[in-house]
Amino acid sequence: MLKITLKDGSIREIEKGTSVLDLAKSISEGLARNATSAEVNGEIRDLRYILEEDSSVNILTFDQEDGKKAYWHTTTHIMAQAVKRLYPDTKLGIGPAIDNGFYYDFKVDKPFDEESLSKIEEEANKIIKEDLEIKRFTLSREEAINLMKKNKEEYKVQLIEELPEGEEISFYQQGEYVDLCAGPHLLSTGKVKVMKILSTSAAYWKGDQNNDSMQRIYGISFPKASMLEEYLKMLEEAKKRDHKKLGKELELFMIAPEGPGFPFFLPKGMILRNTLEDFWRKKHIQNGYQEIKTPVILNEELWHRSGHWDHYKENMYTTKIDDVDYALKPMNCPGGMLVYKSKMRSYKDLPLRMGELGLVHRHEKSGELNGLFRVRCFTQDDAHIFCLPEQIESEIVNLMHLINEVYSMFGFTYTVELSTRPEDSMGSDEVWELAEESLKKALQHENIDYHINEGDGAFYGPKIDFHIKDCLGRDWQCGTIQLDFQMPERFDLTYIGEDGERHRPVMLHRVIFGSIERFIGILIEHFAGAFPTWLSPVQVKILPITDNNIGYANKIKEELERHEIRVEIDDRNEKIGYKIREAQVQKVPYMLVIGQKEMEDNTVGVRSRKDGDIGANSLEEFINNIKEEIQNYSL
Repeated sequence: MLKITLKDGSIREIEKGTSVLDLAKSISEGLARNATSAEVNGEIRDLRYILEEDSSVNILTFDQEDGKKAYWHTTTHIMAQAVKRLYPDTKLGIGPAIDNGFYYDFKVDKPFDEESLSKIEEEANKIIKEDLEIKRFTLSREEAINLMKKNKEEYKVQLIEELPEGEEISFYQQGEYVDLCAGPHLLSTGKVKVMKILSTSAAYWKGDQNNDSMQRIYGISFPKASMLEEYLKMLEEAKKRDHKKLGKELELFMIAPEGPGFPFFLPKGMILRNTLEDFWRKKHIQNGYQEIKTPVILNEELWHRSGHWDHYKENMYTTKIDDVDYALKPMNCPGGMLVYKSKMRSYKDLPLRMGELGLVHRHEKSGELNGLFRVRCFTQDDAHIFCLPEQIESEIVNLMHLINEVYSMFGFTYTVELSTRPEDSMGSDEVWELAEESLKKALQHENIDYHINEGDGAFYGPKIDFHIKDCLGRDWQCGTIQLDFQMPERFDLTYIGEDGERHRPVMLHRVIFGSIERFIGILIEHFAGAFPTWLSPVQVKILPITDNNIGYANKIKEELERHEIRVEIDDRNEKIGYKIREAQVQKVPYMLVIGQKEMEDNTVGVRSRKDGDIGANSLEEFINNIKEEIQNYSL
């Protein structure tokens, strides 16, 4: 008998050779019905996987991220099968599950149009109804190549030829359709209930612009039709909230053709940005940080020393100064190393917390640029914490508290992910094991649920990533905490210990916003441009009804400005209804309507973006209320 440890810690005894599906059935028929795949000893497996040894098993459903990916991965094969049925000469590229659905790349003579996409979707849903059994089989390298050559799938042949010698080569078959794939997949096409093609775009084979041009089809699928309806409604709402559209309408930022990927912040956008940065500074001062500023450009030798040149040079902009090679910084950390080394440090100085709003440059491909979400220069809200080994856990716990406090200010919830050692890492196994254990202990100390993302750590250390969830339920990876034993070694950082000897500090890298630009883009979409009063570029709009009221309106403006309230007057010769609608379009939190009655009573007519017409207030009462709202960072 085998002992199987389930997610809740309970142990189940089963016969050797039992499938994961049968294990799920032994737990409950409902679980087996909804299961898509399983995590077995940290590896994602099919439900058809046979258990041959004592194992840790977590049965996955569509409600879990990896469960969704198995579901979507199956659907991408269904879509590709539909394409091959309708357009047999099409060549298959790759078709992975992604964060929101899936895509498949095809080599076609003629791009798919709306009519052909509609036919593909119809055929895919027909394949779902056929409920074809999905079978997995493996072949030797030679057999795999021969099969794909026979099927005239040249791109699949190339993928097989690039696999390491001795690696298992697996295929999945459903009906007449066979595809090279590592899996996992559902047991039959009928397990998918409904799919929808979302869009299409051009793509390059393997993402390399020197390779063949392909056509990529994006899609989504769900276990219930109602879930698809909700998702499509969310997409419509997301279009209305598009930060590129609202950024232009609200005059926050622009991208000029003279600088693709290099955003311009306009006056109102700068108010928003500066308010966000002031909030950042205030929180960091409260938490014992010192602010620094490091140069945007440093010599190439520094980037070799830090390891970035070996791991990141393709994304770096370089130049020559006085016949010496320099690079624009893609990250702030090496500058932080030099600041630490600027003087001798004692154990009494640690932990040393240094924050920086540092401008970095990274070369992104033009096809990947996207408003403020993907740019070529951006400001990271970086911090580097240098501490003693025994301070690691408490510093990480403090960071998690700060991150939670900041995200809560914007109404964000979040999930947490622990990313472990990547293939291109620096350092010994022992150091990596110690670093990963330290992060796990801190998470467990705070009773935080987390997901392990194998192999996605930074090249110098493991990390904790924070994925915030916006009002539409979309996930955005923003905050990160990275534990680094490597850079202190490479830069020979030391401190004088209690014993009078030199010792090596431990370093923590962290961001909360991630990128100021990207975070602003997220906020625009999260709030649909209707920012909380404390963050709004214009907090109050004064609307005089006639020219006779402008003098009184200007006095009100002066008084509001004296209290550091951001205010504008709309003194155009327009009807008051038009002015109110314009202020609403500009998402201004408060409007003060000024007419003859308000002048005579020495009051203001208050309209709220949220509550509509509030009525007459004394100016003093209005100022007290709005100041309290701003000072409390009210949502």
